[in-house]
Amino acid sequence: MYSIEDPIGGQPHSGGSAQILGPNDEYLCRTFPRVDRFWAWQHDLGIGHWGKSEQTHPPDYLDPEVFKHQVAEGYQGTATLNQGALFEPGSGQSAAWHYEIKPVYGWGDVNRPQQSTAGWLSQFQIFEPGWQILMAHGLATGWVDWNGDRYEFADAPAYGEKNWGGAFPQKWFWLNCNAFEDEPDLALTAGGGRRGVLWWMESVALVGLHYRGKFYEFVPWNAQVHWEIHPWGNWRMWAQQADYEIELTATTDRPGTMLRAPTAAGLIFACRDTMRGTLTLELRERGQRILQAQSALCGLEVGGEPWQEVWRSQA
Repeated sequence: MYSIEDPIGGQPHSGGSAQILGPNDEYLCRTFPRVDRFWAWQHDLGIGHWGKSEQTHPPDYLDPEVFKHQVAEGYQGTATLNQGALFEPGSGQSAAWHYEIKPVYGWGDVNRPQQSTAGWLSQFQIFEPGWQILMAHGLATGWVDWNGDRYEFADAPAYGEKNWGGAFPQKWFWLNCNAFEDEPDLALTAGGGRRGVLWWMESVALVGLHYRGKFYEFVPWNAQVHWEIHPWGNWRMWAQQADYEIELTATTDRPGTMLRAPTAAGLIFACRDTMRGTLTLELRERGQRILQAQSALCGLEVGGEPWQEVWRSQA
């Protein structure tokens, strides 16, 4: 999870960070206070931040072999590459990674232009935050070194999204899974939150499913979306539109790991995550079940203002 806050600089919370939720929900975070060592492409997906580096020229994308030898700490990422190295002096934890990505699904139907996750209005700066799912499913090949343990993989499920703006939602939830039992061509992303829209607040949610080349989208402008989210441990959503219905339930008995999120006061612990949730999903067409799937590798999150009661709502 890469972030940059107040990249103009000069504020106490100006700077960037890289966070990793590792095996067994372990956690590593490294900050990069120098905003002038951050770079991003304007018209394509490309970001990076240099920490310790032998490079003296302005930061930009480097050939992976050059990056490996000349950037001791930092990261770079594009739509097809993710590479970096971190070391946390206080704890002694470290991580390094380098893998190539083959995108499979963006957001929307195959062979059609990328669809805006929050609708066409999201191109304007009226929502806080903006949210775009860049890659609902992809295949990653490479390696990750986590505290000296090296994990090599080929065609592992990959996912990518971005958030931007002046604030995160007041509170939110998120579910993601593209590693289902006996269903390799299936990817789910769902989430919701209480967000700012110009001068008012609204509660919204969506469910998006890519399955065997087809995109099933349940959003407030084409469906009724319902949710029942516990403060932790249980996520339930269901949605109906003209032809399709979807229902999903996710649970975890893990305590989860606190992660940092951007706020007006800087990067602070504001959400709880696990990547080992249990998920069941059912999709129906005109009342007839066309898909039932399960996974024990579902990403789950709640964030924002703590809520002590079950959050039941609809959009």
